[in-house]
Amino acid sequence: MKTNALKGMRDILPEEQKLRDYVQGKILETYRSAGFERISTPILEDSENLDKSDGGDNLNLIFKVLKRGEKLDAALSGAKDSMPDAKALSDMGLRYDLTLPLSRFYAANKDNLQTPFKVIQTDRVYRAERPQKGRLREFVQCDIDILGDSSPNAEVELIDVTARAMLAIGFKDFSININDRRILRNMLENFGFATDTLDSVCISFDKLDKIGADGVKAEFTEKAFPEAAVNALYDFITGAGEGITLEQVASKCADPAIADDLKYIMATASKIAGGRYKITYCPNLVRGQGYYTGVVFEIACPQFSGAVGGGGRYDNMIRKFIGQNVPAVGFSIGFERICGILFEQKYQIPDAKEKCALLYEDGVDFCEVMKKSEELRKNYTVAIFKMNKKPGPQFAMLEKCGYTKFEKMKK
Repeated sequence: MKTNALKGMRDILPEEQKLRDYVQGKILETYRSAGFERISTPILEDSENLDKSDGGDNLNLIFKVLKRGEKLDAALSGAKDSMPDAKALSDMGLRYDLTLPLSRFYAANKDNLQTPFKVIQTDRVYRAERPQKGRLREFVQCDIDILGDSSPNAEVELIDVTARAMLAIGFKDFSININDRRILRNMLENFGFATDTLDSVCISFDKLDKIGADGVKAEFTEKAFPEAAVNALYDFITGAGEGITLEQVASKCADPAIADDLKYIMATASKIAGGRYKITYCPNLVRGQGYYTGVVFEIACPQFSGAVGGGGRYDNMIRKFIGQNVPAVGFSIGFERICGILFEQKYQIPDAKEKCALLYEDGVDFCEVMKKSEELRKNYTVAIFKMNKKPGPQFAMLEKCGYTKFEKMKK
């Protein structure tokens, strides 16, 4: 029998779990105080739902589950000597995020939900990643979503509530980067890029901060995009100065008014932030999921490389289930990244009670032990242990586990 967890998954020891519980508790407390309500959905979803969810590269990372019993036997026998088709063998898979399950949940339960529906999800998701530091196959997401509100106020509220959760955990000096995919696509089309190539164009443009304008142009040239369109975008990037502004991008759109919602969101969110965090326009921010239809955002912290949260508007997802549009927007905190780095930094939970070990010798009345523990719990977190005959190693292990106070009860 193997003792290690499966590759890409891990066991969590008590001290780290305590930190995770604290962080999740702060997030939930903030979300609930803003009127969001928590739901749960199954980890398994129908394969057809997963395959049609526009999840970008995540669709290549789905853990598929084989059919069972007679259905599996029939699929295998039907293939005869050839390799059976994957769709014939599998009819469900593990969820790769919480957005698709939420959309299905809303479609099934909308008659019992208020509008707009403000919802919390904190749960495990699964991706068949190549395991490496920061990339697991099983991890926790912490999402809030607003369904049924098409106004830009929904984005403003999600930015505010998510930022307050970050502040409650103890983060400062973070920035919420924001863009609108409709604006970006409108500008790119106006430069001469074909509509059916925009996804590929955006993937390269998203790398602007990493590889610079020359690197982006080289990728465009390698992908054989129209030279005039490539040069028009390159000239715009290099001529925009130190940072491309929303006004500059809007001026290059066929319809400059397409930027009005984003201008409102940024101005309103900045006013609410009051200097506690930054709201930053990021013209090349795209995010990988294909289901985003408008505004997208990410959280960047100076002490972390890469994003520690993100989300956006996905107005078309629920329509796939019920045939009618339901506006939707969500924001997810990067729970695993935040907890992992805080744990590495030996983050101390504020106002945590000191850990006390109450040790009793053989023969002591256990009722008295319990009574003593209740007295101590007024000021400490108390765990009860029977004292070993040779207590030295026992005390060493307790100290290793964070116990700083010891009480002994002898016969």
